[in-house]
Amino acid sequence: MGEDRGQGSGGTLAKPPRLAGRRLTRAVPSPRLYAGGGGGGAVSVAQDELEKIDALKRAWEEGTLRKALARTPERQAEFATTAGIPLDRVYTPLHLAAQEYERDLGFPGEYPFTRGVHPTMYRGRLWTMRQYAGFGSAEETNQRFRYLLQQGQTGLSVAFDLPTQMGYDSDHPMVAGEVGKVGVAIDSLADMEGLLQGLPLDRVSTSMTINATAAILLCMYIAVAEQQGVSRKQLAGTIQNDILKEYIARGTYIFPPVPSMRLITDTFAFCAAEMPRWNSISVSGYHIREAGATAVQEVAFTLGDGIAYVEAAVRAGLSVDGFAPQLAFFFNAHNSLLEEVAKFRAARRLWARVMRERFGARDPRSWMLRFHAQTAGSALTAQQPENNVVRVALQALAAILGGCQSLHTNSRDEALGLPTEEAVRIALRTQQVLAHESGVADVVDPLGGSYCVETLTDRIEAEARAYLEKIDQMGGMLRAIELGFVQKEVQEAAYQAQRALETKRQIVVGVNEFVGEAAARVPVFVVDERVAAEQCRRLQAVRARRDGHRVQAARKRLGEAAAGPGNLLPAILEAVRASATIGEICDSLRAVFGVHEERVVF
Repeated sequence: MGEDRGQGSGGTLAKPPRLAGRRLTRAVPSPRLYAGGGGGGAVSVAQDELEKIDALKRAWEEGTLRKALARTPERQAEFATTAGIPLDRVYTPLHLAAQEYERDLGFPGEYPFTRGVHPTMYRGRLWTMRQYAGFGSAEETNQRFRYLLQQGQTGLSVAFDLPTQMGYDSDHPMVAGEVGKVGVAIDSLADMEGLLQGLPLDRVSTSMTINATAAILLCMYIAVAEQQGVSRKQLAGTIQNDILKEYIARGTYIFPPVPSMRLITDTFAFCAAEMPRWNSISVSGYHIREAGATAVQEVAFTLGDGIAYVEAAVRAGLSVDGFAPQLAFFFNAHNSLLEEVAKFRAARRLWARVMRERFGARDPRSWMLRFHAQTAGSALTAQQPENNVVRVALQALAAILGGCQSLHTNSRDEALGLPTEEAVRIALRTQQVLAHESGVADVVDPLGGSYCVETLTDRIEAEARAYLEKIDQMGGMLRAIELGFVQKEVQEAAYQAQRALETKRQIVVGVNEFVGEAAARVPVFVVDERVAAEQCRRLQAVRARRDGHRVQAARKRLGEAAAGPGNLLPAILEAVRASATIGEICDSLRAVFGVHEERVVF
């Protein structure tokens, strides 16, 4: 990437220096402002004041600290974050000698957005409480949505089953045993109608966790809204639509990278022209982190994917400021509170700099990294699952302190199966307690200015930037994925995390320590095995009553559109309205695009 962290031109960002114990040569910015400087310029602390702090710190180390360590040694020789960033014993202004307030922090709602994308953050409006739900049939999931809205949820979030994610109909031989298991089964427009029945699409925001088939599900959503009399311009929500992380971490891809990127940029263009309130992508670091990545890698690889999407859209002829305000992100909220808060702040600042300096975006909305967070599924344990309630509360607090725009809190039983209604209610109540009882939503960026958090923010940004520069040298994110670089980095991090667990360098309560308690009996939700048979029956009924000639004509036009240069979404929307199934639409695209074969990386 190459731009200097402060000036945005030339040079490589150095890691924040360790300044204690040697003469200081740079001043620490003071939070005071120049008179009349409404933009937020900084006044430096005097050099002699810094030297005084340095001398006081050394005196403290030689006196008070030395005596304390003689009486009670520290628990371990070294302390570090989960990303391996060393943690100092205590942080002081000395750690922030290179930081400038206006350049590196600024104010909420202003570049570089370190302190948040909105001036008042949660004082104006709380984050969207968006519990992820989906299982079995469309009607069952619709009932769960209604239940959650009654309990105070403020946004919908849809989980789709694997056949839907992979572009197969529920009666395809390859998907036996998977229908409705990890999400709702959607085969045709009729299923989407059942999923959204009675839900106010003009007033509720909907997020859909779908990637390879994202454009198809978006078109189904549009078609149902039209039936309700809701214009697509009124629709608010997000499709994940992030195929690169599927090649890295999840594996629910269909087409090769080039046509997959075309589907994404076509969706960008369609949403920019037709759906101003819709986020056309949610660039997802969540699954990369779940696969074993560190916090630094999560930031680097997520923003690397984002850069690849912006580059692809620009190559397709789109204006950066025409589509960038509709980009969103999705991050994992893990247990390490201070590191996680710093991670969110670093990601926001680094993305703002990338968009302004690398891509020349001029609309401030294009610089904003708006993100949804979900608590860490990989941190949930099947052992002593009641402890997961505490873990989720801690992770949710990190996301809120880090400035998320929407949040899903996992349920205590998700290491055992799909969540029960009781477990989902507790997870939602966790957000509501944090919002209304903790006080953390009453101050914008409450940890801003913490010597520790600011130092970690600088360090995470610097290490993520170094990854991005290495990826650029390889030829970009697509090439780095093709070479297996990203996958190897994540696999190595996952291995090291497992070793830390096995050697007890990392303690997980109830797993490798404090394990003597009897296992709690937690109710487990089980999807009715009859769901698949019923779904297949309904799919056959759709095929029997639709106009077959209309379906074939729509599929033919879709194939022709795929073979040509035009935007694919109008042809997909036509096929959806004709009741073509998701499998049929994907088969028409497979015939032109082919399918992606995974490259095994060792």
